[in-house]
Amino acid sequence: MEPNIMAAIYGLSAVTIVAAFLYALYLSRWVKAQKNENTTIERIAGLIRSGANAFMKKEYRILALFSSIVAVLIFIFLPKPVWTSGTVGMNAVMAIVYLFGTVFSAIAGKVGIYVASLANARTAEAARHGIKPAFRIAFRGGAVMGLLVVGACLLGVMGVMLLIGNPTVLLSFSFGASSLALFAKAGGGIFTKTADVSADLVGKVELNIPEDDPRNPAVIADNVGDNVGDVAGMGADLFDSNVASMSAALVMATMLDGGQGANVMMVFCYAALGLLASIVGIFTAKVGDHGSPTKALNSSTYVTTGVFLVLTALATFIIPGFQWRVWGASTAGLLVGVIIGLATNYFTDDNRPIVKKVAHASKTGPAFTILSGVSYGFLSVLPAMVGIALSALIAYTLCEPLGSGYAMYGISMAAVGMLSIVGMIISNDAYGPIVDNARGLAEMGGLGEEAIRAADELDSAGNTVKAVTKGFAIGAAGLTVIALLGAFMSEVNEALAQMGRAGEVLTGFNLIDPTVFFGILVGAAIPAVFSAMLILGVDKNAQRMIGEIHRQFREIKGLRDGAPGVEPDYNRCIDIATTGALKELIPAGLMAIIATVLVGLVGGVSAVGGFLLGNIVTGLLLALFMSNAGGLWDNAKKYIESGNEGGKGSEAHKAAVIGDTVGDPFKDTAGPSINTQITVVSLVASLMATIFLNFSIM
Repeated sequence: MEPNIMAAIYGLSAVTIVAAFLYALYLSRWVKAQKNENTTIERIAGLIRSGANAFMKKEYRILALFSSIVAVLIFIFLPKPVWTSGTVGMNAVMAIVYLFGTVFSAIAGKVGIYVASLANARTAEAARHGIKPAFRIAFRGGAVMGLLVVGACLLGVMGVMLLIGNPTVLLSFSFGASSLALFAKAGGGIFTKTADVSADLVGKVELNIPEDDPRNPAVIADNVGDNVGDVAGMGADLFDSNVASMSAALVMATMLDGGQGANVMMVFCYAALGLLASIVGIFTAKVGDHGSPTKALNSSTYVTTGVFLVLTALATFIIPGFQWRVWGASTAGLLVGVIIGLATNYFTDDNRPIVKKVAHASKTGPAFTILSGVSYGFLSVLPAMVGIALSALIAYTLCEPLGSGYAMYGISMAAVGMLSIVGMIISNDAYGPIVDNARGLAEMGGLGEEAIRAADELDSAGNTVKAVTKGFAIGAAGLTVIALLGAFMSEVNEALAQMGRAGEVLTGFNLIDPTVFFGILVGAAIPAVFSAMLILGVDKNAQRMIGEIHRQFREIKGLRDGAPGVEPDYNRCIDIATTGALKELIPAGLMAIIATVLVGLVGGVSAVGGFLLGNIVTGLLLALFMSNAGGLWDNAKKYIESGNEGGKGSEAHKAAVIGDTVGDPFKDTAGPSINTQITVVSLVASLMATIFLNFSIM
């Protein structure tokens, strides 16, 4: 490709990054300028903010130590053992770039906390004046995070490629982002669901008090959890997915054209145009005085999708060397992402029949709430799994005629296409916990029934959209890890060539090969074990917190009756959630990484290929099931709370709350963490390909 065209595409990327950062700065200042005059709300928002910052500080201290140890191991062993001749410089670069990946991912989470803590109180106050002003503040607060995360992603990937130009090093950057995202999502998920489950079971089921009643000692910890789990964790998660998809595509593009051709430039061009489309979509997100927040969020997503398709078609038409078949692969990925969102919406929206059926089943007791939710959760997996499979098949078939290696490159571009609108997806996702916090603040601040009703409507839309964005993130991770499987094969083949064994080129994995089958079975089991460890973490923590809530209601005189001047010890519950989450933070993620390494050292690259296959299939299935079932139970509870099937305090309501407490760790702890887990093990496999070739037992 001509140097001037390459310079123009890099220039477009740089200008888009700057535009995203400037727009995010404007939105942040606009949110900060909104009225925040209620002293009670400001005090409670301050407690939430300080609790979130305290948790993040402790969490990042642990993760900094973990990342430092991993960086030392990378320096010693990757891409080749440091005692091998001429590898010290490259190993040092790999370690440094890994650390940069962790820092970028950490910043993504920190930015989200800052913006959410600005927007939640202001959204609550605006809810007194209706849905329109409150929606505007909440969405713009979420959009700041969306713009900054995607801008930072493009900046980091482009910086590594321009400065170093080695896609293997880019995999190390992606591993840094992914490993920190894995632990941030797991830790934040354990924290938030410990508090949420405890607050609901004691408050709603035992004492029959409102959801965000300030008498409940766990209520502040619950709101803190929305920030550290759904904001910081999800921001790091989607940052990781976007970096991983671009990294996989760039690895294969470099194999095709040496890093200087149209294939590499297509990745950067499409990513930049996706960010530009997200800016346009964010600008168009509006809701009327009596409009539907869900429709507003969905319509802005459709606008972003349409703008991206038009811009990338124009770029493909204008720029020499860009292939229409690759554009088709990218389009297939994006459209499947939209289809996954629609399918998820059908199973989790409280205006749709499935949620109403589960709410109706709750009248018969919690057993039927669980049975119906589990059943519909499993049914919801099919459209998404078929969609991911079809997009991979279409991309593969479209690009295969272009030549050797293009088929897997096509799948990687389908992942890039699906994640092209990730700026809008993160904006929608961050909107959810902001309005969730706002709903709690409206109740605790005594803003009145009208404000609570408006906040409830915004929160219901947030629950639906969060379920959609989780499904989208999981679907994107599915395509990304299929592309990373291609990157793993590319890394193996490059290592074989360097070892003088080019005749042993790896073209696929034979499922009846016992070594491959060994890997498949072990890999298939890892997501289940990983999920169990996280859910047990929530279980153990919540039991401790429920005991503390009981103690406070028993020992603090006047607390249960709401006597003036009597407050619970909120910090004690925050400490329990923090301590427990940090204790459970490392083991689950470390288990998945160690399992990958052990399988590789036992069975070599064939076993690792099987391990990744098994991990991808069961990981996607479990992640989609848990995410959708949890969203379904949550909205069934809210549907009853809005006055249906007996309303608040009814037996159906208590059954739905129990269903929601089962669904909470499903949808906000284990489910969305699995997609990061499968990304991490795929990157570990690619980075250690040379070691698995040289040091396996079999």
